Amino acid sequence: MLPIDTSLIKIIKDHYWIKRDQIVRKVEHKGRTFFDKYELINEPITHTLVKEHEAGNITIAHSLINKHDKVENIVFDYNGRNTERFWHRAQLLLREEGFINFSAYESKTPGHLHLYVHKGHTTLQEAYQIASMLSMKLSQRLPREWRMFPNPDLPREFNILALPYTLYQKERGASWSKHM
Repeated sequence: MLPIDTSLIKIIKDHYWIKRDQIVRKVEHKGRTFFDKYELINEPITHTLVKEHEAGNITIAHSLINKHDKVENIVFDYNGRNTERFWHRAQLLLREEGFINFSAYESKTPGHLHLYVHKGHTTLQEAYQIASMLSMKLSQRLPREWRMFPNPDLPREFNILALPYTLYQKERGASWSKHM
């Protein structure tokens, strides 16, 4: 992953999560039990760690919610079968809703995407509402094969995503809007 790839999304870099082979802790949230395999490391993400992640030696995840309850990105975690169709429909929806900066990254599993919608300094409650609204509107056109982040149904420490591997597609700016 080149630095330019991650510069497209604002990753919280003052800490990271590393995946372990065993369960690190058990978390109770809204009457459900979650088993966490990610351990919080309160150190900055370094270039060496990113290289280890890219090589597949370790799995590093980043938080989507900062310590001030602000969110920079709303993320679709697409785990379906038709990546091209999802990307096409999602970008049309996002443009229609007024979002002009978004990027899709490939995850470790081939064909799966993380679509980052760059919303900017958004409160956590507003991010939950926007994620829910975008998911609902997209599910009217496609079978629901994704999860949205941030997600209020998950504990805060589960609102993390593995660092992306490669850039899939990106949409920047409003050059297309002059034709609308």
